[in-house]
Amino acid sequence: METVVSGIRPTGNLHLGNYFGAVKSFLQMQNEYNCFFFIADWHSLTTHPRPENIRNSAKTILAEYLACGIDPEKATIYIQSDVREVAELYLYLNMNAGIGELMRTTSFKDKARQMLHIDRVNTAEGDVEKEIFNEGNRHSVSAGLLTYPTLMAGDIIIHKAVKVPVGKDQEQNMEMARRFARRFNSTFEVDFFPEPASFHLTEKAVKVPGLDGSGKMGKSEGNAIYLIDDEKAIKKKVMKAVTDAGPTEPNSVKPEPIANLFAMMDIVSTKDTYDFFNEKYNNCEIRYGDLKKQLAEDINNFCAPIREKIIDIRSNEEYMEKVARMGAEKARESASKTLAEVREIIGFRPY
Repeated sequence: METVVSGIRPTGNLHLGNYFGAVKSFLQMQNEYNCFFFIADWHSLTTHPRPENIRNSAKTILAEYLACGIDPEKATIYIQSDVREVAELYLYLNMNAGIGELMRTTSFKDKARQMLHIDRVNTAEGDVEKEIFNEGNRHSVSAGLLTYPTLMAGDIIIHKAVKVPVGKDQEQNMEMARRFARRFNSTFEVDFFPEPASFHLTEKAVKVPGLDGSGKMGKSEGNAIYLIDDEKAIKKKVMKAVTDAGPTEPNSVKPEPIANLFAMMDIVSTKDTYDFFNEKYNNCEIRYGDLKKQLAEDINNFCAPIREKIIDIRSNEEYMEKVARMGAEKARESASKTLAEVREIIGFRPY
């Protein structure tokens, strides 16, 4: 089977966007591919988490992956920091990466700009933006943030993955992963690393909207419904979702906030439920309060069995440790084989 690799930073609980945008596909992939699903705790170091947060966050994602149905007997689920071979390959890739190409990545420029204090100052040329580099700001933009693409490339090619399920926001980093694989091959005149391709299991990726009226659901945007949310929390979030005064003409085009609510309903509700409220909208008879109550109920019905499994698995430390250890062993078996060959190609002694 072809090898697939996917990682997620442990920055909080999984939400509906994570599930329908990625995890649901993983459940099918684990039956069709040789899958490596990892929890990217090294990547999380760019945000300077505390040790206890790193451990707890990794356990949170592990428990939620298992509760969603990812089977550790079918797919390799592991914590990134348990596979030290990745760090060594990351070192070698950095030695062949150019600082200029890393600084030009959109993800680095955007995140660095968010971390730096940007001020407007008056100069002879007029009012311009100026980045204020004090010592604290220099520290906040870490070298790890700059070399994120090389670590991501190491995560992927350490298993010689040929496919990586990613969103459009990661496409530039995927192109760099392909570039680093080609560069290694050309530098050492070998045909060793395959070039990993981005892919979606289905032709159209599922985009789960947020509840704030625009954009997609995300942790940082504060517009997410989490798989662990209880019935009360779900209802409170849905009832606060942005709406308008309602349509004034039959068959009106839905504005984005309303289209988002219907998009959510299309994902979690039955077709009959969706059609009922869609007809009410088209007839200018829609009552958003009724729609939201139904949507909250349907979301809770979807999340409830997963939520119960999360709580059960999270309380079983022995089982979680067993899964993590098994995943680490399987991942290291794959990674150590690749790294042994890499060391020989470069010219280093074997371990």
